[in-house]
Amino acid sequence: MQITRTPAPKSAVQLEIELPPERLDRAIGEAVRMLARRTRVPGFRPGKAPRPVLERHLGPGAVLDEAVEHLVQTAYREALLQEAILPLTSADVEVVTAEEGQPLVFKATVPVRPEVQLGDYRDFKFEPEIETIDDARVSQVVEELRDQNATLAAVEDRGAEAGDYAVIAFEGTRDGEAFDGGSTERMPLILGQERLIPGFEANLLGLKPGDSTEFDIEFPDDYGEPTLAGQAAHFKVELKELRVKVPPALDDDFLASVGTFGSVDELREDIKRRLEGNALDRARHGFADHIIDYAVANASLELPDVLIDQEVEVMHDEFRASLARQGITEEAYLKATDKTGDALHGEFRPNAEKRVKTLLVLSAVADAEAIDVPDADVEAEIAQGRQRYAEDERLLSYFDSDRGRAFIRSTLRRTRVVETIIDRWLADHPEHPGLPHVEDAPQVPAPAG
Repeated sequence: MQITRTPAPKSAVQLEIELPPERLDRAIGEAVRMLARRTRVPGFRPGKAPRPVLERHLGPGAVLDEAVEHLVQTAYREALLQEAILPLTSADVEVVTAEEGQPLVFKATVPVRPEVQLGDYRDFKFEPEIETIDDARVSQVVEELRDQNATLAAVEDRGAEAGDYAVIAFEGTRDGEAFDGGSTERMPLILGQERLIPGFEANLLGLKPGDSTEFDIEFPDDYGEPTLAGQAAHFKVELKELRVKVPPALDDDFLASVGTFGSVDELREDIKRRLEGNALDRARHGFADHIIDYAVANASLELPDVLIDQEVEVMHDEFRASLARQGITEEAYLKATDKTGDALHGEFRPNAEKRVKTLLVLSAVADAEAIDVPDADVEAEIAQGRQRYAEDERLLSYFDSDRGRAFIRSTLRRTRVVETIIDRWLADHPEHPGLPHVEDAPQVPAPAG
């Protein structure tokens, strides 16, 4: 068997394979035996019909076609082993010559894993961007804490204002007739949030508890109920209750409600420390993303369509799962957005291409950096996953599979290669503030959380 190997576009290899005439002859003999065993020919026992009879019964090219098909499959597998090629998917095969007494020649275009030509991924000029935590940011969190611990007090000395908590009753009519959903005896709302029809709540400003008002208003054209969209209506509204949010004073009771702080200054110092820790964590993540983008931009590779297509399907599955968590079927989404499945795939494709390229480049960088993930680390990650997703039997089964372990190992490997680059950069820039790993940073969320 002679094999000529040449590169092909989009990360493929073309193999031109030539087999000597005697191999085709043997394959023809085997084809006759196989066809005879599975073809019932009147007047012949199973397996005993000669070739001329079979060809009269099945067609003149049946034996040769059967021989070529099996011989091409066998020779293709032999060629993959000989050339040490791991195909990504089935090859595109073209038979060049297939005549008895002549060499059998065919071409196989095989999609293979792309070869990544890494560019620079170390000598970048950008730095981590760390948010400055000033007194104003700390004061904002203190006010957020006060708002979270606020109480509602009745308003008695003024009319309703934006931001007040109100309870209303209303009755709506169209052309003097009530309509479904247009009336209620009790509805809470925060004035100014426009939970109802745009402009509805503006008519309530200035009212006091017990006051009533009437007004005409028009439903917007895109209103959720089609029978009301763009329609005019008349409303009678009574303000039943009015309350205002009263934040607590910065006193000992407030400090006790949010922790064990001896003074407001101690609270502010704790908030600042937490915010600064979160800022460092965000800076490390942002720095990592910047490094990945830099490495990908400087690398060159040809992406085979099969890898992009596979990633599109992964993204489609993720999208279906996201819709399901919201109680929406894909069919309902496509109908509501007037899209097709093919249109969705077209939208997914650019990001799928970016994701595939990023994964391949990070894997190549990991090879260049000799990053390895011990089995013990994979098992530790799986143990955490089992605890986190104890109720998901499908995911637990995935963790126990070879494919699941391989995915976890590759994910850890890609993460660690970026962390290695960050740590190296920090070691080369001792003047820069440290960026602790997530597991090293304080795990208590900031009070504003």
